[in-house]
Amino acid sequence: MVFLFTKREHEGEETMDKLKPKLFSVMKTYTKEQFAKDVVAGIIVAIIALPLSIALALASGVTPEKGIYTAITAGFVISFLGGSRVQIAGPTAAFATIVAGIVAKNGFEGLVIATLLAGAILIVMGFLRLGSLIKFIPYTITTGFTAGIAVTIVIGQLKDFFGLTIVSEEPLIETIDKLKAVLAFANTVNWQAVLVGVVCMAVLIGWPYLPGFCKKIPPSLIAVLVGSAMVALLNMNVNTIGDLYEISNKLPTISLPSFSLKTVQNVLPDAFTIAILAAIESLLSCVVADSMVNSRHRSNMELIAQGAGNITSALFGGIPATGAIARTAANVKNGGRTPIAGMVHSVTLLLILVVLMPYAALIPMPTIAAILFMVAYNMCDWRKFVGLCKTAPKSDIIVLVTTFVLTVVFDLVVAIEVGILLAAILFMKRMSDVTEVEGWKYVDDEDDADSLSLRVVPHNTMVYEVSGPLFFGAADKILKITLDEKMNCLVLRMRSVSAIDATAMHNLEQLYTDCKKKNIQIILSHVGEQPMHVMEKSGFLDKVGRENVCAHIDDALERAARLG
Repeated sequence: MVFLFTKREHEGEETMDKLKPKLFSVMKTYTKEQFAKDVVAGIIVAIIALPLSIALALASGVTPEKGIYTAITAGFVISFLGGSRVQIAGPTAAFATIVAGIVAKNGFEGLVIATLLAGAILIVMGFLRLGSLIKFIPYTITTGFTAGIAVTIVIGQLKDFFGLTIVSEEPLIETIDKLKAVLAFANTVNWQAVLVGVVCMAVLIGWPYLPGFCKKIPPSLIAVLVGSAMVALLNMNVNTIGDLYEISNKLPTISLPSFSLKTVQNVLPDAFTIAILAAIESLLSCVVADSMVNSRHRSNMELIAQGAGNITSALFGGIPATGAIARTAANVKNGGRTPIAGMVHSVTLLLILVVLMPYAALIPMPTIAAILFMVAYNMCDWRKFVGLCKTAPKSDIIVLVTTFVLTVVFDLVVAIEVGILLAAILFMKRMSDVTEVEGWKYVDDEDDADSLSLRVVPHNTMVYEVSGPLFFGAADKILKITLDEKMNCLVLRMRSVSAIDATAMHNLEQLYTDCKKKNIQIILSHVGEQPMHVMEKSGFLDKVGRENVCAHIDDALERAARLG
């Protein structure tokens, strides 16, 4: 049984290009049973989103309710119009430092204008069919700036976690300035605040390990309850949200900002930053969700939905939103399989806003800091970062580390720009190193020892021939391989693969995981020197099994026949 990439690639691109919300497609076969599951999943995700939305709003330099407004308005619109079955949208950690900087420079009205412009940019990107361009953002860049953002969040929350009293003539915007201030005022530590923060951290870390029903309750909610009870009952001298911010449980209302040419000019670079980051994070979240529910998202429709969601959020007093990977995963794990779950999540948050929001004033700031520490930890995925540093080619490591450092020291825009430029330059060098110029040689198909047409393929086997270098721009083709559960062997013929990078290696790992779930054995045939070195270094060969790495297609087919 032989498969070619061409047809699958065309079908995949057709699916991604389709400008039709997933909601309209899934409703054709919607059932009462699935509605019940979606409602339960939506409510659970709302409970998870509540403390996160408040925490991320505060980290963004705005009032707590604006995080809830964002999750309600943007979350509903993006689920309704989105190109993913299970995507949950709302405020995310990736935006926190960017939004805080915009608010500090241009005020909240400047942020609203920047978000409106970003929404318009995202909609244009969707209609121009630019969703597929996400594959040209290397895996090393996304990993680098994600880890960098996590570090900036941690540094930004040190003040509240330790209860520091920082005096500054100007607002602290840059991460390095915040770190300097923390070190300068380290002698003002409030040990009661530290105690609350440490206890909440212990709850956040330990709660998921408790047995039974406890696992159903979000750890962040328990941390909020424990921290609030400590401060209130023990009369501790610790700042709460109510001490620093005015709490409102009013319903969000439409408000139009005052546009001026000067303001638009000032915030336009920020608008592009928001749009690019929203596009990257939402589409990455869609890819993760696809692997969890065995579906395929519509990337261009998702961009349009993200644009509409951000415009709606800005008009109703919210902040930028995008797909939230953790909340999306929670949705899937709790039975959500359609956009209805995301819409229920938004409606539930609306009810919580009206009824419970005044009680948010009791939440201690060290608790918020502890929650954001955990968000940053889960976001950075340091094991993946360290693993890439150990196993990836040197050029990828340079891009990874450079993007990480620039994100922390400067900002995300500089990091992505320099990262992509570096990746392009180093890729061109890599391609020049492996490219060979040879004279033409006529080969009759009947005399070609490697011709597949002369081979008998075992009935239990799928054969894919991969041609050309596997780098970040082409690595997505690996994930387009269709796995037939009736088969038990997948032969990857790689005689024409001259080079492979970290992004492609990551996708091969994902393919291996999918095959393992379906009891399909991967067999490699004719792996070149550079790909073999990368696979060896990453440990992929040991996972597949060295006995399943064959020098020739005949050996691979014989191996498949024996396994069958």
